[in-house]
Amino acid sequence: MKTYYYVLASQHFLMEEEPIEEVLKERTRNYHEQEKEIDFWLIKQPAFLEAVEMKDIKKKCPQPAAAIISTNAQFITWLKLRLEYVITGEFSAPSDSIPNPLASLSTVS
Repeated sequence: MKTYYYVLASQHFLMEEEPIEEVLKERTRNYHEQEKEIDFWLIKQPAFLEAVEMKDIKKKCPQPAAAIISTNAQFITWLKLRLEYVITGEFSAPSDSIPNPLASLSTVS
């Protein structure tokens, strides 16, 4: 089981109000240059929010939500400082309540 860290916000905020696409493209480019494996993902309507233990977190976040999930805690901390108005947290997966940490409820990606 791995620990996944996340920043969570409304899709509108994360994908339209913030230049997050640019940030992720730059990080991806940097990872490729360093021959480092990608350890972050942008997920629309993340399924992990449906887990019972995430009920309170889901209530705090305007829907539909989006999350950037990573196995790198420092990256998520950096995003939190850059974006400010996001919720952060962590979870372990795969588990009974979160079988796929990167699953989306969105039918369109």
